Amino acid sequence: MSLACRDEPACRAAWRFKESKLKILFGVLAMMAVACGSASSLAADLKIGFIDAERINKESVPAERASKQLEKEFAPRAQELQRREAQIKTLQGQLEKDALTLGEAERRTKEQELGRLTLDFQRMQREYREDLNLRRNQELGALFERANRVIRQIAEAEKYDIIFQEAVYRNPKIDITEKVLKALAEGK
Repeated sequence: MSLACRDEPACRAAWRFKESKLKILFGVLAMMAVACGSASSLAADLKIGFIDAERINKESVPAERASKQLEKEFAPRAQELQRREAQIKTLQGQLEKDALTLGEAERRTKEQELGRLTLDFQRMQREYREDLNLRRNQELGALFERANRVIRQIAEAEKYDIIFQEAVYRNPKIDITEKVLKALAEGK
């Protein structure tokens, strides 16, 4: 900004605004420097842990139990879907096989029936997926509530300051997933 511009009111306001932003920036940088200095002395006393949520979701006893429960709960509907799909394929095969020998009206009737069965199958399939996802999410929610209680118990008992669930990198020494899986298996 030139010196001539400083005399104009609009330029002066812009200049003051830039100066105030710079002051704030320098203040934040100074606070960060002080915080980093004190954080390095605190880091020596900090106890950090990590849990692998995906492993808990796949390998824990409650997760396996929930998976079997859902499989059992939704098996009849899955079988019904398979039966309907086979029915559609059979009708489609008959229609293709007999296309030349069927009369126009009979062929149109079978095509309409096939279309109706296909739409009904797609609706049932969509409802099945939605219901299964809803139940799976309910079970996962309950699992992670239990897992979080266990993690808190471990953190308090072993005096952890923080336990992370996601990290770009983690040292295997801080991974407490096995402890959590064991505690969940014991039903804590």
